[in-house]
Amino acid sequence: MNTSAVLIDAFSRIQEVVHETVEGLQDDVLSTRPNDAGNSIAWLVWHLTRIQDDHLADAGGYEQAITADGWHERLGLPFDPSDTGYGHTPEDVAAVKLSASQLTGYYDAVHARSVQYLETLTDDELERVVDKRWNPPVTLGVRLNSVLSDDLQHAGQAAYVRGLLGG
Repeated sequence: MNTSAVLIDAFSRIQEVVHETVEGLQDDVLSTRPNDAGNSIAWLVWHLTRIQDDHLADAGGYEQAITADGWHERLGLPFDPSDTGYGHTPEDVAAVKLSASQLTGYYDAVHARSVQYLETLTDDELERVVDKRWNPPVTLGVRLNSVLSDDLQHAGQAAYVRGLLGG
């Protein structure tokens, strides 16, 4: 298995958890916030999808699905298309009211773009610096691991919230 295949497998596991977590849930359950304060399933899945869309598109030099495929309009959220959820207030979290089909549709579009990009990667490209704002500068390999880690954590949190809500 080469680098590209390992990364595609890892990102595909996120896709599996996203689908298992949201499918069959009603919109009101997806937007329920534990104790009226925690992150909802809808917000967690939207956020992890936004991070993957934003970070991989930036690294790969392609347009994000949120704008390229019209997902900003289809989701109808009150945020700028560049918003990834970082720094959201409780009110922002509460504003994310999406259906299972919207969540999986957007994730699947992002996943397809991610796979297209990941299929082109070579081992040498993982050393390319993608963000000089950090010390040390962030390489593509580190960025991809960061996205995988963040997305898997949020997917697990969403699955946990589903369990809390009895889904």
